[in-house]
Amino acid sequence: MIELIAIFIEPLEQASLRYLVTGSVAAMIYGEPRLTNDIDLILEINSNDVATLTKAFPDTDYYLPPSEVIQSERVRMLRGHFNIIHLETMLKADVYLAGADPLHRWAFQHMVRLEIDGRQVVCAPPEYIILRKLEFYREGGSEKHLRDIASILTEAGAELDTAFLEEEVRTHGLSAAWQRANDLAQAQGPSCAGVLTELGRPPALDHEQRKR
Repeated sequence: MIELIAIFIEPLEQASLRYLVTGSVAAMIYGEPRLTNDIDLILEINSNDVATLTKAFPDTDYYLPPSEVIQSERVRMLRGHFNIIHLETMLKADVYLAGADPLHRWAFQHMVRLEIDGRQVVCAPPEYIILRKLEFYREGGSEKHLRDIASILTEAGAELDTAFLEEEVRTHGLSAAWQRANDLAQAQGPSCAGVLTELGRPPALDHEQRKR
């Protein structure tokens, strides 16, 4: 995980680009470690930021799609996506553009800035990770998503905004997957309070504050 952060996050930090770490790396930060060879990122960029992005990931060290491709993905309302590959290690970043996705917007409003091994990292909040992984499980059926959710619930459950989670679960028809993840977490053991606070996350807002 540290290598992925050094290769992909440091250039974004140095370029002052708005990003969030999500996916399995964020699940490991909030839950339990496991092996992964890539990192998922959300980028919130405008047209001028594309040039900054290409400078941050020079073609001597990285594969990055042509600027025209990035621009075309950037203007998509939903599911804009491209990859960045580090040529020496072949490690990969899956980059998702914020677009008009309301959950992306919510995640940027509730970002969590951490220091990991002396490096600054901005993560999507754990509620976002859980909701996205519930969607991925519904779409593909991979049990790894439920295991990641259960790990977050076990390690950080006391810090989560459960009212927000449960409303989103009902709204998006994720109740069956949510119940399975909770059952798995209960089988693993009780929640450990205070994990997110130790990571530097401010106290959880109540549901009405989050919606403002």
